[in-house]
Amino acid sequence: MGIPGSGLAKGLAVTLRTMTRKSHTAQYPDAQPELPPRTRGVIGLFEENCTVCMLCARECPDWCIYIDSHKETVPPVVPGGRERSRNVLDRFAIDFALCMYCGICIEVCPFDALFWSPEFEYAEEDIRDLTHERDKLREWMWTVPAPPALDPRAEEPKELAAARKAADKLAAAEAAQAAEAAQAEAERGPGGTENGNENGTENGNGAAS
Repeated sequence: MGIPGSGLAKGLAVTLRTMTRKSHTAQYPDAQPELPPRTRGVIGLFEENCTVCMLCARECPDWCIYIDSHKETVPPVVPGGRERSRNVLDRFAIDFALCMYCGICIEVCPFDALFWSPEFEYAEEDIRDLTHERDKLREWMWTVPAPPALDPRAEEPKELAAARKAADKLAAAEAAQAAEAAQAEAERGPGGTENGNENGTENGNGAAS
């Protein structure tokens, strides 16, 4: 049988030890929490990459993504070419009152137009205000963390390799064009000497004859 009052003494001892320790309570919102980089806070939209393919809206299990668009005719790139039509995004909205943050829309997007943002401070007083339009989704893109650095021994992504190849090709074409222009300028000479000599020679020959 224990000593009477031992339980009370142990409880008081725990209380005294706790009172002497520094508190670890984070006073939110004065102290912001340190969130993991892959926190599922909210979904950001990179509008320039969206092609209105509707995959995200079709695959969403909650049907909380609303997309409106219209078609525009694009003139041919070369003379005699055929006109093309493309989809233009008019509305992209997500109802976060229905969203269950499964991330399926981000995974199925083939053009990297949707990203996870750690932003979580978007509470509203009215549930109807939780449907955020594309302007707000675009603002949240600024809070998306940068992707982790690649392993130095890893292969370069195909997208970067293709973009670098296209940039090098364009730079080479511009350099060749600049070299041709410089060569043509050098052949003409200062003040059009070549043309002046030819005209003078022709005039002299004509006067002699």
